[in-house]
Amino acid sequence: MTQSELIILNLTEIRRKSVILWKELPESNHHLKPDAKAMSAIAMVRHVLEADYGWNIIINNGSMAKYQTPWQTRPYLSVADELEFAEPHRNAILESIRQFSDRELNETEIIHPGNGAKKNLGKYLLRIGYHEAVHAGQFRTKWKMP
Repeated sequence: MTQSELIILNLTEIRRKSVILWKELPESNHHLKPDAKAMSAIAMVRHVLEADYGWNIIINNGSMAKYQTPWQTRPYLSVADELEFAEPHRNAILESIRQFSDRELNETEIIHPGNGAKKNLGKYLLRIGYHEAVHAGQFRTKWKMP
């Protein structure tokens, strides 16, 4: 198995677990916030899903200078709607990852535009999975999921 295949396997498993959590939350709780400063449940789901769009730009050396998310004007409807809308963006980032050689994953440097942190591409892609896993833990804790 190549490094890119392992990274995709990891990201896919994390997403599978996230989707299970998200689908367990009753729709009546989608807009609840655990506190005034927190995201609502559905906003957290969207945050995780739309991150794939931005990360795909970053890992393909695109500019984030005029970044606009395709979710910008979409209303929050349901987890199912969010997943359906996000699917092509998820497929795009997974396909991008699939194209990277082991050498590119080890030698390409990515600079995250939000904080200027430098990481090699392979580590950056693993960090994407960590980001989603952290939010899964927050989701489970904030909305008292099993």
